[in-house]
Amino acid sequence: MKIRERQLPQTPRAFSADLHPLLQKIYATRGVFSDQSLGRQLAELPTPQTLRGVEAALELLESAFVEQQKVLIVGDFDADGATSTALMILALRAMGLAQVDFLVPNRFEFGYGLTPEIVVLAQQNCPDLLITVDNGISSVEGVAAAKALGMRVLVTDHHLPGLTLPAADAIVNPNQPDCPFPGKNLAGVGVAFYLLSALRARLRQHGWFQNSGISEPNMASWLDLVALGTVADVVPLDQVNRVLVHQGLQRVRAGLCRPGIQALLELAGREQCRIVAADFGFAVGPRLNAAGRLDDMSLGIECLLSDDPVSARELAVQLDELNADRRLIETGMQQEALKAVEKLHLEDRDNLPWGLCLYDPDWHQGVVGLLASRIKERYHRPVIAFAEGDNGQLKGSARSIPGLHIRDALDGVAAANPGLLSKFGGHAMAAGLSLERDSLEHFREAFDREIRRQLRAEDLVEDVATDGTLAAAELNLGVAHLLRDAGPWGQHFPEPLFQGTFRVVQQRLLSGKHLKFTLCAEEDANLLVDAIAFNVPETLIKPSSDWVEILYRLDVNVWKGRESLQLLIERILTLQ
Repeated sequence: MKIRERQLPQTPRAFSADLHPLLQKIYATRGVFSDQSLGRQLAELPTPQTLRGVEAALELLESAFVEQQKVLIVGDFDADGATSTALMILALRAMGLAQVDFLVPNRFEFGYGLTPEIVVLAQQNCPDLLITVDNGISSVEGVAAAKALGMRVLVTDHHLPGLTLPAADAIVNPNQPDCPFPGKNLAGVGVAFYLLSALRARLRQHGWFQNSGISEPNMASWLDLVALGTVADVVPLDQVNRVLVHQGLQRVRAGLCRPGIQALLELAGREQCRIVAADFGFAVGPRLNAAGRLDDMSLGIECLLSDDPVSARELAVQLDELNADRRLIETGMQQEALKAVEKLHLEDRDNLPWGLCLYDPDWHQGVVGLLASRIKERYHRPVIAFAEGDNGQLKGSARSIPGLHIRDALDGVAAANPGLLSKFGGHAMAAGLSLERDSLEHFREAFDREIRRQLRAEDLVEDVATDGTLAAAELNLGVAHLLRDAGPWGQHFPEPLFQGTFRVVQQRLLSGKHLKFTLCAEEDANLLVDAIAFNVPETLIKPSSDWVEILYRLDVNVWKGRESLQLLIERILTLQ
């Protein structure tokens, strides 16, 4: 592991004088150099009209309203897909579309995206218009099947397209070729929000709400869903996404969120009035995702759709129980995976594969993505974890490291080995694929060759960027609040991380795996601060220590209504 301090670019900064110097430095190292780039108001968002395909999509949707057509939403089975589906249904119904329903394929039976098999299932609803959310850009065969059955198809997606686009009636995806929309990092729910915002404007312009006696809905009322899906899908938090997430968090903190989100927050032990983006990513998102991983994401969508707090709570409890089951399954799989990796003789790094491919016939198909993430974090190299699929096939979930676009890497494997992959898709940091079980060893070798072709040896050394050290005078509750409110923090806009050495005044073990410290600042013997390290490896748990060097974040801890500063330890570098 290589630790380095983020360097300030030479770009001139144009911040207001009252912005704290620490924040000026932190923002500048993340590519933000002016107050204008820090704007978090909805008025600062780019217009939907620059999305390629939006006009064709609006014509389809407006016809559906005028003719009161039957519309079916086909979503994905993760949190982004669930929030996209719920948002589309809630908004279309609120705007006056009477017949709108959803279908989310069971990932274990139908796989990912709009497949021909899903179209056959969708036909049972007899839809006039089929709308995909968070999928569809690679569903060439599925769209063709739907068109052959007389359905009109609107694809809304954010994933990278392949060489051939589906022959849909309209496609809205900021990443499709020649799309001038600046927000290329929108999640699927963000794309849906933009399209629905444009639809509301079109219906208003043509007098739909007035003529129908319908109150025009406030699109901001669904920003909690947009924020949740955006954070849970781990898309880069560029300015567009920071605005969407910030506004969604503001609504949640004010108590203006869906009953299902409120129930999930309560079950996760999060205070609604204090949540930050990380609470969506580490508390709510996993509970919602558990339905798609182990069961049926319809459960998660129904939780988000419910207007009844009692019903929403009951559904949230089921999601919480599924998440507990998921954790147990994942723990067992992770132990088996670590044993398999150890057999690769990690001490001999020259012979260790640059791209790890792991497989066990007993692994759960819905959890291999999480497993790949855990192994990737531990060994810092691209990882694909495989589980049994159908008809002699394996289904893999890939996770990447900075510097490697994993979907492009799979494309390279497919190009060099025609017929090896049955199908694949995804984006820079995560992807999915299928291949014949008998082809696993061939794929292992081809994948490793492609990773070695695209990466350098130094790319396999984890590069941890910090925001330097904090002076003792900056270790206080005020600075912790300052940083907490300066977000939202997330992918490509990381929460500030600091490095420091402290004297250990006291330490104790909590629940057999967490280390709780009382620390003394190196430069101020009178300054004591609390710190905690979660899920500490046993090798770092020692009965006593004089000094500790750590990477940490500032946190506001609340206990019995009282706030105090706490350091959240991300890495324990040394214990002496």
